Amino acid sequence: MKHALLKKWTNLDEEPPVSEVDVLRYLNDEEIEDIQLKATLYVTLAYYRIKRHPTHDKLADQFIDQARELAPGHSLVNELFASVQMMRGYTFLKERPFEQWILHETDHNSAKSKKVQSILSDIDQIIEQWNQDLAEKTLVDAKNSHIKQYQEIYDHLLELRDTLLEALESIQQRRISIPVKEINEGIRKLTDDQDELYQRLPRLLTNKNKDNPLEQFDQMIGLHDVKAYIKKYYQFLKYQQQRKSLGFSMVDEPGLHMIITGNPGTGKTTIARLLASIYYDLGILETKDVVEVNRSHLVGSYVGQSEENTMNYVKQAVGGVLFIDEAYSLKREGQTGNDYGQAVIDTLVSAMTSKEYGGKFAIILAGYPEEMRQFLWANPGLRSRFPEQNHIQLPDYQTRELLDIAESVAIENDFFFTQQALRTLETQIENERVDESFGNARTTRNLVLKNIFQKGAADSLADKHHWLDHMRIDEKDLNFNTRDESEKPSPLDELHRLIGLKNVKDEVRKLSSFVKAQQKRKEHGRPIVPIQLHSVFSGNPGTGKTTVADIYARILKECGLLKRGHVVVVSRGDLVAGYVGQTAMKTKKKVREALGGVLFVDEAYSLHSKGRDDFGKEAIETLVDEMTKHNENLVVILAGYQYEMQQLIESNPGLSSRFKKYLHFPDYSETELLEMVVYITEQYEYEVDEQARQYLLDQFRQHNIRGNGRFINNIVNEAIQFQSYRFFETNEETEMNLLTEVDWRKAWQTVRGEN
Repeated sequence: MKHALLKKWTNLDEEPPVSEVDVLRYLNDEEIEDIQLKATLYVTLAYYRIKRHPTHDKLADQFIDQARELAPGHSLVNELFASVQMMRGYTFLKERPFEQWILHETDHNSAKSKKVQSILSDIDQIIEQWNQDLAEKTLVDAKNSHIKQYQEIYDHLLELRDTLLEALESIQQRRISIPVKEINEGIRKLTDDQDELYQRLPRLLTNKNKDNPLEQFDQMIGLHDVKAYIKKYYQFLKYQQQRKSLGFSMVDEPGLHMIITGNPGTGKTTIARLLASIYYDLGILETKDVVEVNRSHLVGSYVGQSEENTMNYVKQAVGGVLFIDEAYSLKREGQTGNDYGQAVIDTLVSAMTSKEYGGKFAIILAGYPEEMRQFLWANPGLRSRFPEQNHIQLPDYQTRELLDIAESVAIENDFFFTQQALRTLETQIENERVDESFGNARTTRNLVLKNIFQKGAADSLADKHHWLDHMRIDEKDLNFNTRDESEKPSPLDELHRLIGLKNVKDEVRKLSSFVKAQQKRKEHGRPIVPIQLHSVFSGNPGTGKTTVADIYARILKECGLLKRGHVVVVSRGDLVAGYVGQTAMKTKKKVREALGGVLFVDEAYSLHSKGRDDFGKEAIETLVDEMTKHNENLVVILAGYQYEMQQLIESNPGLSSRFKKYLHFPDYSETELLEMVVYITEQYEYEVDEQARQYLLDQFRQHNIRGNGRFINNIVNEAIQFQSYRFFETNEETEMNLLTEVDWRKAWQTVRGEN
């Protein structure tokens, strides 16, 4: 906390040297003995609250009262108190219809009497609400120039009241002379007082710069390069307006049409609205209204409807801005003749260049960067209407900027995060930031509101005794996800419960320990050894590769190396297409689905083919590129038969350099297969008698079991079905849960095809 700077803060026209959040945290964390400092802290809180709610704020009044009690002679406290009273006085005056109060000599006495009584009632209300301490000059420590005006208005109110009482008495006594002129002069004096009072109010109460679009740009968090560009663009437009006023013209003027690209939640719509304000502020457009549309507003379902819809919105936007969000969706990949998006594009281009509408409105197209790039290249006529300097690309927010946004959202809703809670929130944000679909400011706002909901759902107002308790968000309020996670079994426990696979279990445990150790070293500022997470799982079908991949993903999430810990299972058909270019797109799509988790490529060896027209090689090359691009945000597991997998890895240097971890899944032994049978049946509360166990063990020893675990699942399902049939034939209660040799023999014959 900047104590020295805070004590030097003496002017309400200057921002406090500390933020509202810092003050809240300081009051929350520290015992403050310095009375003057504590009073200043309360004034600071009141300042920020009044800035958000200029007309009235209950908490701001409480903070000012507390500050006055602590330090009655504190100049800043008294100045803020006086300013708030003046703002209320201004509001009282502004709410009165002074123009309707004016009396006319020609009015009948009964009409004059009625109007005078009405005015007198309003004046009495204002006088009653006027702060007496301020009006009667007892508060001497506030700024005299501010108080003097407030006191003069109070005197004018009393004078007008006396004049009104005199007029009412004259009317009642049927006197000829009624002070109409004096009443009207008193009313006009109050009108002037109202304007003068507003001019004397501190900036925080009037927010005089709130309509300046450049000021609003500056108040946005982050976007430094964009702000610099907008300032230059503003100066250029202003320069052009000045030249036009002198008679100059520019044939190749870049125009007002803009393209704004950025990922979700980067502020595209907000910046479009501010651009509209700039155009209006400079007198280029007649209004700052923005007509916001998307594909669903413009594209019709039959010939001619799209053109009609588009022109209707163009007409609405004349004088302002037409903002088209997700503009790339107007021309979708593989659209047919029944898709009229191109008709919308052609109509827009025509309107932009027509004599009737050209130059009378601005079009702002917005969308995601890659999609907008492809959209514009596919529409050269449209692209030519948007010069390069009219393209704005919004970057993703940095984590620190997102935390600033989070704190701003919390304060808007009268909450603040403790430092520990803020660190937990940072982890929540990082866990959400997986791919291009991350919603930046939008996701951050949703996280804050979710945490506020959690606090409100868990807390009780009866348990809170201090106003800070109702604003504070602690670390415990953000731990609702971990409570749900704690109810799930540990992935290492699940690994331990798997039957067989001793070498695989040991390897996964070793890798888990290595990852955790490196994370600990990182926390202590020690150098870490690069972690090779991409793996090759080799083995026959049914040996547990997919199951272990799921556990592996959850272990990596638990260690903090993966943000989602999910598994996306794909095979050749999910990655490879039938023509050039499409394979890369399909592969990238599956990679995006897997970001933050594991991409499990089953039968990966099928991507390796020596056929000239096979696109498996393209899938492999794309996969290698995507692994490099996304680095630790993606883990790839290639699975398949051992020999074929070895050939695949050796076929591509990119694969061999990235896959260093090999886990072989052996076939299950006969005792392990029997153990699996018993385990699965017990999950459903069935019993396998000794004769049945011996029968199964003999069969496993005598036959080569193809499918391993899959075979076991199939035979268990068949045995349960045969047992159910037998039970209803005999209807014996003792047979309800018992799987006998008869059931298993029939199941064996069915699964093996020996019937």
